[in-house]
Amino acid sequence: MGLFARLFKKREAADHNRPAPIFFANTLSGRKELFVPQRPGIVLFYSCGPTVYGPAHIGNLRAYIFSDTIARVLEATGYRVRRVINITDVGHLVGDGDRGEDKMAVGAEREKTTPEAIAERYTRQFIEDLDTLAITTSDIQFPRATAYIKEQIALAKTLEEKGFAYYIPDGLYFDTQKFPGYGKLGDLVGVKLEAGARVGLVKGKRHSSDFALWRTAKQGDLQQWDSPWGRGNPGWHVECSAMARSLLGQEIDIHTGGEDHIAIHHNNEIAQSEAASGRTFVHYWMHSAFLTMNGEKASKSLGNVVYLSDVVAKGFHPLALRYFFLQAHYRTPLSFSWDALAGAGNALDRLWKLSDEIAEESREKSAPSEARDRFLVAMRDDLATPQALGILWETLRSEEYTPEEKWGLLQDAEVHLGLSLTMPPLAPEMTPADIPEDVRTLLAKREDARLSKDFTQADRIRDEILNRGYHVEDGPNGPVLTGRV
Repeated sequence: MGLFARLFKKREAADHNRPAPIFFANTLSGRKELFVPQRPGIVLFYSCGPTVYGPAHIGNLRAYIFSDTIARVLEATGYRVRRVINITDVGHLVGDGDRGEDKMAVGAEREKTTPEAIAERYTRQFIEDLDTLAITTSDIQFPRATAYIKEQIALAKTLEEKGFAYYIPDGLYFDTQKFPGYGKLGDLVGVKLEAGARVGLVKGKRHSSDFALWRTAKQGDLQQWDSPWGRGNPGWHVECSAMARSLLGQEIDIHTGGEDHIAIHHNNEIAQSEAASGRTFVHYWMHSAFLTMNGEKASKSLGNVVYLSDVVAKGFHPLALRYFFLQAHYRTPLSFSWDALAGAGNALDRLWKLSDEIAEESREKSAPSEARDRFLVAMRDDLATPQALGILWETLRSEEYTPEEKWGLLQDAEVHLGLSLTMPPLAPEMTPADIPEDVRTLLAKREDARLSKDFTQADRIRDEILNRGYHVEDGPNGPVLTGRV
């Protein structure tokens, strides 16, 4: 038994009333740390949400499967988790710097409507996507930046009064040189941070890393409000700090986002929040790696994105995407391809079939086992989902565990992974009209091979049909084809 497993067992045996130890990789320290919340039994958890000027692509969605897995591990261990995912509906400029069009205005122009209409449409679609991926949204608050303008102005005013901000005709800027620890997230102190906005691009800006807290309204701005600095709109970075402070308090436990947020957005959040309060803003910063397409980051600007609707349209169950993400550790870059997704879908289908068999054999009665202990240790060790899935497969295939022990592991796996393992979806039987022509051709070839007793060829064609997203089983009246739900 490894050191972490021994520590886990020793702590759990010593005090059954305390949650089992959980370890997270903290971007702030650069180390894996024992998780200790500020208040016993309660976790304050903030995740950077989408800018709702268009639909979220699957690269965006990886970050929310990651944060959902954190919440699942915490809740399964006994914590009460208070979660916030913000909705950015103003202030996020193209390029993430201090110049350029607001992304919401870009979306409104593209669809010939208003920023408010765009925000409503894509916020609803984002939450529907989360629901589809088995993320329980009823327990999450989704504040919109435009509903917290007063709080953003108040935070900016506090920073100005404390000497951390200065006003120029372009707006109110945070002076990063006044905050000695600027860049401490990701160990970037002293590194030149530009955020795509050089000093020369904004007249009067003191340093390249200084960032807008409030921007003076420009002609044609579709969203603007009154403020102590005149009509304008908030900087993108101040929105998250204001909403986190308003809904969770000045000091929170966990903050998540994509790794692209580390250098600029999250360092800016730390600077303005800690300058205002004089307290630690976040104790555990956690970041997920990029999803790549052909070696490049999945990005709308590169035009190489896939949406959840595309996944469903190709016949995949949405949870195949969740399984695909969980196959890799959240801090590992993951390359997407349709073949890789098909492999994940096939694996999940086999898990569901095994679950059905084990449910019948165990009569859905569970028993503890050493495999369940190892699974929980893996999940609590910085969300080691690849190892956890390996333990699950190894156990379900083994003859050394009883059906009751396997069912117990499936129950734990469902709580932590969210793959519908204890209630697999039913695959509807296909009618001839539902079956694509190429799949019908394969089905006929397989039946010919089977009748000719060429079972090797029949099995090969069965696998080819499976790769197209369909199951074929040999029934008493001939082959039966079913498709993913």
